[in-house]
Amino acid sequence: MIYLVNHSYTPKDAAALLKKARSLLSGSKIIVRDSRVAKHHIEFDTSIPENKTVEDVIGKLASITPLSEYEHIIEKKMKKDEAIRHARILFNNEKYWGAHEVLESVWRDALKDEKDLINGIILIAAAFVHDEKAESDICISILQRAMQKLSKATGLYFELNLDRIKYMVSHIIETGQIERFTI
Repeated sequence: MIYLVNHSYTPKDAAALLKKARSLLSGSKIIVRDSRVAKHHIEFDTSIPENKTVEDVIGKLASITPLSEYEHIIEKKMKKDEAIRHARILFNNEKYWGAHEVLESVWRDALKDEKDLINGIILIAAAFVHDEKAESDICISILQRAMQKLSKATGLYFELNLDRIKYMVSHIIETGQIERFTI
């Protein structure tokens, strides 16, 4: 995942930024799967073949805007509390795709109500991924599914205030106004 500094782009620019990134890297066998625009960064989901380096990609993409950071995403086995804490940090830094990926490993091992609760949080992250691409109808639809999964969730779960999360999601669904929040 490559993160560039965002000074002025909005989610409406995501498709154009994806097209530009792919153009800059054409012929290199480097794949840019998606782009997402957060408040402080632009996220490029990128696959780099073994004969290339991340520096090859950064050198080209930096012509759009400077590098913020990059992260090699691999599935890591973490303890549940560590994974949830890490996912929360990613979510709160608008790295929703990363939060989604981290929580999936926790979700796989969960049972019944906890599985639904984690799936609900994953769905919120997925919804905000779509908001970062100016896909508000998809975002709200996914948030509605998240609320179904969170129906039995209350109180605190590993320092996540589930009542507040549900309130924030309900407010978005009711008003149609997407305001990303922290968890």
